[in-house]
Amino acid sequence: MTHLQDLLATVARGGDPGPFALLRREGADELELFTGVVRTVDRLADIPLPPGEPGPRTLALVPFRQITERGFACRDDGAPLECLQVRGHQRIDLTEALAALPDQPVRAVDAAFDIGDEEYAAIVQRVLAEEIGRGEGANFVIHRALHATVQGPPLVAALAALRRLLVAERGAYWTFVVHTGERILVGASPERHVSVDDGLVMMNPISGTFRHGAGEPDRAALLRFLADPKEVEELYMVLDEELKMMATVAEHGGQVIGPYLKEMSHLAHTEYLLAGRGSHDVREVLRETMFAPTVTGSPMENACRVIARHERTGRRYYAGVLALLGHDRAGRQTLDAPILIRTAEISSDGRLRVPVGATLVRHSTAAGEVAETHAKAAGVLAALGLGPAAPVGDGRPVARLADDPAVREALAARNAPLARFWLDQRAQHAPGRPGLAGRRALIVDAEDTFTGMLAHQLGALGLAVTLRPWHAVGPVEAYDLVVVGPGPGDPGGTAPKMVALRELLAGLLTTGRPTLAVCLGHQVLAGLLGLPLHRREAPYQGLQRQVRLFGQPRRVGFYSTFTARAPQDRLDSGYGPVALARDTVDGAVHALRGPRFAGVQFHPESVLSPDGLAVLAELLDDLLPAPRSGQLSATAERA
Repeated sequence: MTHLQDLLATVARGGDPGPFALLRREGADELELFTGVVRTVDRLADIPLPPGEPGPRTLALVPFRQITERGFACRDDGAPLECLQVRGHQRIDLTEALAALPDQPVRAVDAAFDIGDEEYAAIVQRVLAEEIGRGEGANFVIHRALHATVQGPPLVAALAALRRLLVAERGAYWTFVVHTGERILVGASPERHVSVDDGLVMMNPISGTFRHGAGEPDRAALLRFLADPKEVEELYMVLDEELKMMATVAEHGGQVIGPYLKEMSHLAHTEYLLAGRGSHDVREVLRETMFAPTVTGSPMENACRVIARHERTGRRYYAGVLALLGHDRAGRQTLDAPILIRTAEISSDGRLRVPVGATLVRHSTAAGEVAETHAKAAGVLAALGLGPAAPVGDGRPVARLADDPAVREALAARNAPLARFWLDQRAQHAPGRPGLAGRRALIVDAEDTFTGMLAHQLGALGLAVTLRPWHAVGPVEAYDLVVVGPGPGDPGGTAPKMVALRELLAGLLTTGRPTLAVCLGHQVLAGLLGLPLHRREAPYQGLQRQVRLFGQPRRVGFYSTFTARAPQDRLDSGYGPVALARDTVDGAVHALRGPRFAGVQFHPESVLSPDGLAVLAELLDDLLPAPRSGQLSATAERA
């Protein structure tokens, strides 16, 4: 333990030990100490990852502003992308580390949120009304930050806080302190953002917060929480959003594992794991998964716009990641990246910032989300002397809430309504559906990466899929099928995206090219067919319903605020007769089917659509019938 003792001795004397990171990974009985030099880079692709000995090579502090690499909006606060290039790596027994770390109170003064409870509650109400209520997305995370001033040497305070977190906090994915010379980060993050090991990509959607404070959790209250529709739907929505990311970075998408209960000292979360095989450079994996929907919202691109509209300041490192990059013994790249939440940033002059956020969904209440931000900050604030500490055990194993049979049963029940396509192991080289195998499909992305999941489902049916953004569709003649996908916004509006989608669909209808329209695409298609579009009084965001589709009951998931309505089940359009699957109460059009075109208001690709793949197969059988003798498909014509 010589290196750690020397480092701590230097800190105790008031000296600068140089850049380092000290961290404990979940379940480990040891800490890891990384020392080296810090380099600032501009882009994720610039993070140094030189070949060489196996093991960690670089620890990157990735700020939220890196989201601009994907062209997404943000309040740019200039927080740098700092990289600790590892020169030394030591493992220290947890007991020895606790004995060596400073065991002393941490004092901070003048603590206050930058946005008070009443003002934050007003922001919550505005987002619910102006964003979710107007079709801009399913959920959004809005943050605020507690500011204070640390008394005494900041690095001593951070190391003492680390010790308190190691003793009192449980369930953290990483518990850590990072010192770069310019700043200190100390925290206990519950959430893996993404990891890559032996070619296996894993993500960890966490959502739903059960607040129990520092006392013994109430079993009955926990069971009520596990059955609360708001908490259940919140987890389903972030599960869908991270499946979208896995669709990009894993060759066959992600497989859902779980759910589990993530137990911490002041609260508990519900979580899933996602796993899939991938071969991308780990820096590209980081870029494509910026950033977790649990700290931004969905759909991702528009969530960033909403955050920029409603948050007063930049996020700095909140919602970014710590990313440990390296190589394994076979020379393959590795990555381990927790999300930077439940983390304090301390400047060299002792200024302290603890950012926290709440996930806003259609069932949210302002008071509930205010309380959630307090609960999420509690563990870090307690370690910093700004809140009640969690009780320290007597050395005996802590009883796990998840071991309760009723809790296990409630968690298992979460999967009953979900799509088996994403829960089950899928064959990687399935032959596809007869008549569809080998046909070519173009998916047009309207700013919702649900299209990535849709591509995997179409691929499972046998189609060869190309994905393009709405502003760069290009020629469509080479494709047997064009899918006009989902996205945020008012389908009747005049924004460039809506104008482009209307022009695209009008051309497809005129030429008779087989077309499937999903969610926003369906709404635009319905408008072109003459159906009136309406904004729902209560948004269908993350809502599962059983509906009748052309005589068959189907359970499917909706993410929409707008809908087309019709008074009857049939429409005579300028493009031929159209059959409508309508709601018998309000006339909402769930699906439509005409000559060589179809549309669905729901998301067949969503984890909320257990019948989604069957619906897709049936629609495509109708849109792409097997060629009769003497006929050739577009694919065969090109051959």
